[in-house]
Amino acid sequence: MSKTIILKQRPDGKPKTSDFEIIKEGLPSIETGEILLKAKYVSVDPYLRGRMRNEKSYIEPFKINEPIASTVVAEVVESKNDKFSDGDFLTGMLDWKEYQVHTGENLRKINGDNISLSAYLGVLGLTGLTAYFGLKKIGEPKEGETLLVSGAAGAVGSIVGQIGKIKGLRVIGIAGSDEKVTLLKEQLGFDAAINYNTTDDMAAAIKKHAPDGIDVYFDNVGSYTLDAAMENINRFGRVINCGAISLYNETDRPTGPRLETTLVKKSVKMQGFIVRNFEKDFPEGIQQLSTWLKEGKLKHEETILEGFETIPQAFINLFDGKIKVRCWLKSIKFYRVQ
Repeated sequence: MSKTIILKQRPDGKPKTSDFEIIKEGLPSIETGEILLKAKYVSVDPYLRGRMRNEKSYIEPFKINEPIASTVVAEVVESKNDKFSDGDFLTGMLDWKEYQVHTGENLRKINGDNISLSAYLGVLGLTGLTAYFGLKKIGEPKEGETLLVSGAAGAVGSIVGQIGKIKGLRVIGIAGSDEKVTLLKEQLGFDAAINYNTTDDMAAAIKKHAPDGIDVYFDNVGSYTLDAAMENINRFGRVINCGAISLYNETDRPTGPRLETTLVKKSVKMQGFIVRNFEKDFPEGIQQLSTWLKEGKLKHEETILEGFETIPQAFINLFDGKIKVRCWLKSIKFYRVQ
């Protein structure tokens, strides 16, 4: 038997376990040109919340009573495709299924000999590439500048900050607990960090750690944190809009300060992006991230939840601050998840 996780109903506000359903199916068989895959690691990501809404976006929304999909590391357990062999490990966008049939198209072979397989869902996957290209292409960082990162203890933010340090920037992170603040400063090398849950005036807190202002702001949060960052942005500053997790579960349209005057007066560049905008450059990004990882310049924390059935709760935990850096779900026998 094989289990599949489907979207049972569209969440109203923060997702609940009742929005998902685990169904059992017979083990699928394959035909010529196909491969049978067994999920090993499943990535849960905040952007999936947007796909649970029935609205037009840069990617199709999930359909009711059909499987959720995200980036997965899977093992080839049977192959009738000359390009793949039993025992190969592949990664790409796959359904939340224990076992599934695939042609192998748009999946990438990976090697877990020297680097953990879980790394290909994070620092060497879309997470790392998001951090790398967002900062490089939009942030255009220059040595000696000041970089502010919100969601800094998250999967993307933690890598952004470390790349910033590699590039010679002063890096300030914003996170949601004293434990995460300590992680950023003592383990990941951030110069300073702010706990937004114990800060009454975020703009003042940023100014305290960046008295000369912010040159680059990598935004994973949006809302009031973005407003506070803009109060401290320097002339010719760059704002990278990667995510807005603080708004993902809102049911009403939020309002806030108007940023147009700041953008004009300070000649600020603000740009949103999705990582696949840079897909043609992925090999370059993976090569550079791999080099930094092997050199010990990049650290990647891993949160592990075992068991296929725990995937929905792990996703929900992203919005409770219960996942320190990232939660990936490993299924069956493997016990590492980033």
